[in-house]
Amino acid sequence: MTAIPTKSCDAPAPDRTDLAARAMGALERVCSGAGLDPASRYYAPDFADHVNDLVFRGLAGTQQSVALYTRVLDDLAVTVKEQVVEGDRVTSRFVVSGTHRGRAVRFGGITISRFEHGLIVEDWSVVDTLSMLRQIGVLGAARLAFAQWRTIARAR
Repeated sequence: MTAIPTKSCDAPAPDRTDLAARAMGALERVCSGAGLDPASRYYAPDFADHVNDLVFRGLAGTQQSVALYTRVLDDLAVTVKEQVVEGDRVTSRFVVSGTHRGRAVRFGGITISRFEHGLIVEDWSVVDTLSMLRQIGVLGAARLAFAQWRTIARAR
């Protein structure tokens, strides 16, 4: 039998409740675009954010990812509705809400966050973009497409 090396860490491993609270804080306090907490409080410096078909990297990547939605939705809010913790991963079901040109917009998403040493190192998110596009209409959809294109072009 071969021993599997493990990483040592001075701090105790976060418990399930702490991981869930961190994942919730990241979504509600950073991804909302409100700037309530710095991204570094929840995310590792080499964080990878997989959102639908896009990938954003690093702490700056969190800002790029959030900007996709803040450009289209005023008073953006993210509210976690349910979480499941398994090992080093937290799955969060959430609702995104805001207004676009005075019209209320609301759609859902799911994020799986992977933690190392108490920080999120990787997120995999699926967001109901089609529902959002239907609610904001054609002009809003074009604005979102342009914002996504501009963000992708900057990331390259």
